[in-house]
Amino acid sequence: MTRYIHELRAWPTFTWEDEKLILPLSEVRHKQGRLLGKLEGLGFQLREEATLETLTQDVIKSSEIEGESLPIDQVRSSIARRLGIEIAGEVTVSRNVEGVVEMMLDATQQYGQPLTEERLFGWHAALFPTGRSGMHKISVGAWRDDAKGPMQVVSGAMGKERVHYQAPQASRLQSEMEKFLNWFNTPSVTDPVLKAAVAHLWFVTIHPFDDGNGRIARAIADMQLARADGSRQRFYSMSAQIQRERNQYYDILESTQKGDLDITTWLLWFLDCLNRAIALSEQNLSGVIHKAKFWEAQQTVVLNERQRRMLNKLMDGFEGKLTTSKWAKIAKCSPDTALRDIQDLVEKGILEKEEGGGRSTSYRIKV
Repeated sequence: MTRYIHELRAWPTFTWEDEKLILPLSEVRHKQGRLLGKLEGLGFQLREEATLETLTQDVIKSSEIEGESLPIDQVRSSIARRLGIEIAGEVTVSRNVEGVVEMMLDATQQYGQPLTEERLFGWHAALFPTGRSGMHKISVGAWRDDAKGPMQVVSGAMGKERVHYQAPQASRLQSEMEKFLNWFNTPSVTDPVLKAAVAHLWFVTIHPFDDGNGRIARAIADMQLARADGSRQRFYSMSAQIQRERNQYYDILESTQKGDLDITTWLLWFLDCLNRAIALSEQNLSGVIHKAKFWEAQQTVVLNERQRRMLNKLMDGFEGKLTTSKWAKIAKCSPDTALRDIQDLVEKGILEKEEGGGRSTSYRIKV
């Protein structure tokens, strides 16, 4: 029978080999400092834009890890409104999206506040506003009770399930969470970045809720990383990088939870993943700067609200090719109006036709 780390006598006394972590940890800390320093010189508006883009990706990708796709325009609009950032074309936001955004912003914007049982229950209730996970009714804003059997992470078809992990019994949860929250809220000599990695693993191992444990674990890690940075502004997304490495993420979690309490391998993976997240953020930052320079160059050009909104969508990562029919659908206007909007932008040198064409003409922002 498989033995899990939460069943070991010394649980939850984690250990690691400091000498193996010195170099990757120092590299992460150096990149964090360099990135924050670079952003300090950009001005408040650009830092706001970078924070908006990062938090949007964080919310989108953390949900994608769990197989849930959220509309990017709704996520972006919800975050912007809550942070007081003006964007073109706000949209109606679903309760589901509002809840995920509420949790993430509470974690990162109020990072200095203690993490409490009540706060975690609030996050969980925000994630599941209908009291259901998909078609299934779950306990919301409360620890799981295991009424339907032990909490297991499984895969495979019915009758051929593979158990990847089995969490502690529900009767242990109150005690387990008290230990975790006391440790998380107590200052320690552990480096703040390493503490984020330990917190992520510790929480997801306890698995205290019926659902949403992964997303909340990543929010806790983001909260601790905000503490490490000492800033509410977020310029790199750990969740976005984990989503790119989703298979490795689940593999390392499973092997660590079936191992011993020496979690050096998990910490090394976490640091490497964070390192890549910070490196990628520098690329994303160039996109934010490009967007700011674009609008600075167009500040004397007369554009209608539809055109501004669609141009922002193009620069925010528009999926597929921009055609007249897509413009009409997204901007909620007639095809004739869409064509006039596009032709006007072509005449002003902002859009150009893409080569190839095919059945319908497509357009892109002129470089």
